[in-house]
Amino acid sequence: MAQHELIDQTSYDPNRLLDALLEKMSLKNDAALSRMLEVAPPVISKIRHRRLPIGASLLIRMHETTEMSIRELRDLMGDRRTKYRLSDAQGKPKPAEANSTPNPSNPQAFH
Repeated sequence: MAQHELIDQTSYDPNRLLDALLEKMSLKNDAALSRMLEVAPPVISKIRHRRLPIGASLLIRMHETTEMSIRELRDLMGDRRTKYRLSDAQGKPKPAEANSTPNPSNPQAFH
């Protein structure tokens, strides 16, 4: 199983972010944090043990729940990336099928 590039960064420390959220929201433990963020408890555990990176949807949920900026949340976890690169496949239209069936609602497709 390939690890996410962020997990391999030496500055990345998800525990710092999770601990800051616990303190800011006056929560007792990770179970309370998982309830607040509406994720399963194993998600928080996997993040703590660096088996799962903090994804965009979870980061947005943290932002909405705590009203901390995304930049502040990313700084707390040690994510210093300034640009995000999409893979070559993302954002490109799917290639048209060579043997596509004519559309019966388009009369010109049959000529």
